[in-house]
Amino acid sequence: MTDTDSPFVLQSRDARGVVTLALNRPASFNALSEGMLGALEQALGQITADTTVRAVVIAGAGKAFCAGHDLKEMRAAPSLDYYEQLFERCGAMMLSIQKLPVPVIARVHGIATAAGCQLVAVCDLAVASSDARFAVSGVNVGLFCATPSVTLSRNLGRKEAFEMLVTGEFISAQEAREKGLVNRVAPPAELDAAVESLVASIVAKPRAALALGKALFYRQLETGIEAALADASQTMACNMMDESALEGVQAFIEKRPPDWKR
Repeated sequence: MTDTDSPFVLQSRDARGVVTLALNRPASFNALSEGMLGALEQALGQITADTTVRAVVIAGAGKAFCAGHDLKEMRAAPSLDYYEQLFERCGAMMLSIQKLPVPVIARVHGIATAAGCQLVAVCDLAVASSDARFAVSGVNVGLFCATPSVTLSRNLGRKEAFEMLVTGEFISAQEAREKGLVNRVAPPAELDAAVESLVASIVAKPRAALALGKALFYRQLETGIEAALADASQTMACNMMDESALEGVQAFIEKRPPDWKR
């Protein structure tokens, strides 16, 4: 089967409700073509509606995670309307990842460039192979990575993000960890084990608590501290009334493991 007749995204699910979405255009380094965006939109929409999903892993097939937008496709029929629709569509897809009620982990190997780097930044967590490299390299072809700058600047310090944006230079996996773009770095042979370590910790927690917490986490980042604290207080009160929290606290009091009904 070739790239042209295989699914854009390979989807799998384990018994715990952990869904893996593998970008599946290795010949183009999993570029975010219109076909790829459509496949991701469909997969993420299905996950949003499925209350049995516990976590999502986004990975890439072949030698790379994601090389960003498909520049050949973008150049084929240039028009302002087309570009506005394309970037708006990509932005909506990225936002849908943050709006999912479950944690999303980027499993990164090879390169993650431009919108591919944006995809890493928009995921809640990221684990990288030690040989992975990251760049927002659009500026090298005269295109400032404006949309990636939004999520990148919310992961890195301002000057670190701006340096990447105006130089287009690659950073290593270890630099990405030090700057806050990824959580963990592992040798290539241990990448899946490192991802699984995060997944196992996540699925051991009540889904309802994580859903409330994730929504609050992103809401409060965009508000002032007074509004954020008020929102957080209300969220914790609602969370405390959930049966999983009541059971967890009672189990702590009784010095026993919680019996959560996930």
